[in-house]
Amino acid sequence: MSHTFLNKHEVEQVMAGRHYDPFRVLGLHPLGGNDWVIQAWLPDVREAEVILPSGRRYPMRRTLEAGFFQVRVPEEPDLGRYLLRTVFHDGSELTRRDPYSFWPLLGDFDLALLQAGDHHYAYEKLGAHIREVDGVTGVHFAVWAPHAERVSVVGHFNGWNGLRHPMRNMGSSGVWELFIPGLGHGELYRFEIRTRRGELLLKSDPYGRCMEMRPSTASIVWDIEGFEWTDAEYLARRRSDARDQPISVYEVHLGSWARGENGSFLNYRELAHRIADYVTDLGFTHVELLPITEHPFDGSWGYQVTGYFAPTSRFGTPQDFMYFVNHLHSRGIGVIIDWVPGHFPKDPSGLAYFDGQALYEYADPRKGEHQDWGTHIFDYGRAEVVNFLLASANFWLDKYHVDGLRVDAVASMLYLDFSRKPGEWVPNQYGGNENLEAIAFLKRLNELTHRYFPGVLNMAEESSSFPGVSSPVFAGGLGFDFKWGMGWMNDSLAYFEKDPIYRKYEHHKISFFMVYAYSENYILPISHDEVVHGKRSMIEKMPGDVWQKFAGLRAFLGYQWTMPGKKLLFMGQEFGQWKEWQYAESLEWNLLDFPSHRGVQRLVADLNRLYRSERALHAADNIPGGFEWLVSDDADRSVYAYLRRDPASGEFVVVICNFTPVQYDRYRLGVPEGGAYLEVLNSDAELYWGGNKGNLGEVWASDQPSHGRPFSLEVLLPAYGVLVFKPRR
Repeated sequence: MSHTFLNKHEVEQVMAGRHYDPFRVLGLHPLGGNDWVIQAWLPDVREAEVILPSGRRYPMRRTLEAGFFQVRVPEEPDLGRYLLRTVFHDGSELTRRDPYSFWPLLGDFDLALLQAGDHHYAYEKLGAHIREVDGVTGVHFAVWAPHAERVSVVGHFNGWNGLRHPMRNMGSSGVWELFIPGLGHGELYRFEIRTRRGELLLKSDPYGRCMEMRPSTASIVWDIEGFEWTDAEYLARRRSDARDQPISVYEVHLGSWARGENGSFLNYRELAHRIADYVTDLGFTHVELLPITEHPFDGSWGYQVTGYFAPTSRFGTPQDFMYFVNHLHSRGIGVIIDWVPGHFPKDPSGLAYFDGQALYEYADPRKGEHQDWGTHIFDYGRAEVVNFLLASANFWLDKYHVDGLRVDAVASMLYLDFSRKPGEWVPNQYGGNENLEAIAFLKRLNELTHRYFPGVLNMAEESSSFPGVSSPVFAGGLGFDFKWGMGWMNDSLAYFEKDPIYRKYEHHKISFFMVYAYSENYILPISHDEVVHGKRSMIEKMPGDVWQKFAGLRAFLGYQWTMPGKKLLFMGQEFGQWKEWQYAESLEWNLLDFPSHRGVQRLVADLNRLYRSERALHAADNIPGGFEWLVSDDADRSVYAYLRRDPASGEFVVVICNFTPVQYDRYRLGVPEGGAYLEVLNSDAELYWGGNKGNLGEVWASDQPSHGRPFSLEVLLPAYGVLVFKPRR
């Protein structure tokens, strides 16, 4: 080692907090012969002493400036394991290993993978990890900050003094690392970054596994290992292709699903039991959580993330969230989390200008600024940034056993001109508006997550007509399992919000979906976005008096559950909450004291049970052969009828929808078979707070042809009624 004993310039750089590699100055260095020097920068220490492995003690002396200590020691076995005994100005003492006596813990292979963007488990290397090194327990810190002049770890342990624990620069990788012995679980920390312009930035750990409760922003050293998972059987049952399975998703914002008596947040563990009981009773197969990644602002609903590896502290600890997932799995319920790789906030403690320059974001604001949301856009062309996002996705699937990712705002990632005027965006290399780097990232995301975690479900919230969102990557697609059917949602809501007298002029809005229903693997979503910001709750969207509103909502739900496509419904809409969603308030559970609201809830439960039990209603949700129109042209009466079929068995059900407040006593429609048809669901049943008009549980198909079919049913079709019939065999 060619270090100079007491190189004054380098010592001054360390003391000023500007040295790129403090290990060149601090720690143990050879002097020649059998002599070594130990140097330490201890600005808050009154006196210091070195204790060698042999037990011999050597007082350190101040040199050059107060706070810089050194001592010459003789060579002896295991000399690098010396201890520093320090006495602080208040008289307190501390004896521990010197952080600058340890070799680097990050090897060249890890650093090369990080640089190449191929370290898919980067969360095992970067961030803060409790380690035992050379027989000593401490915390290994590592962070990527290639533009920084100096990076330090700060916390209560060093008085948040950035001069005390500067990190080692690992060369061209841009990674800084330091092992600090004696630290452990629960320690608060941040990274203090000195930029090349001399600014001092305090940053949360991008790979931090736990963070303080907002408004505080420190990261917390957290050991997430050791939780006793009991969901191996559930994970083994996950299907690699779920297109023929019933998927019915209950979308939840944990902070407003329910709250404590004083308005406080509930813990993940309490929520686990209450949500699992509720979702089981209603028959949903999955829960989808609005982002539970750490975020500073409640009003962002979690979509402006600062902790891509930390479950929000609002509801408890990382182990508490593990309990949540494990418990839902024990009840047979899947857990999907909303994940936000499209943008991140400008909070000074977060990723924005992390090391004094654009790092995680595109430097050009025409690519790096989300004008609508006031956020930054990730630089998908930078290998380390892509690595960060891929590692985050893998992390939640690996460490928290979640069953899939709902990827937010995919359209904003795909297009360079998303929500931009001419001149406000930069074309790609071919002159087009596609963000080729983001497209490559999404493909890689889906390839890797499905490779490492077979059976996970990745869903895209994608509102454009970009082709192949849910097609395999090998076939030229993005590789998602499902795409949210935003077109279905927009057309359906536009139709149902119309006064029934005008619906005949919008008849195509219901039938049009089947023109493109199999172009993607669709989920039919009624999400949080549709019941907030003045859009009104689902029941308030329905025209008419109170009875008509409830009947209209029940008809909508019956239609949603019987059309091709998997299902998603936002919380509160399953019992007809009147108020728009309020992120800071609990749902109006008191409404379930009223039979009208309980009726909607019972209908959702019965729809889920029917959807799950009848393969005809889910086996061909996303492939041709499972749907046939029986009546699609009865615009004057706003009636639709269709057949849902299981291609494998040939079994089918018949669905009839009346979207007007007029009852039709003898509505005839053609069916493919004669015989008895059981009325297996009637949205107008008294149980659902309907008018109880129906067909006494069964109708017979006569041999009178109708609608091009050899047989026909004549049914009583209630006002705002959705009926489901199944041949009795």
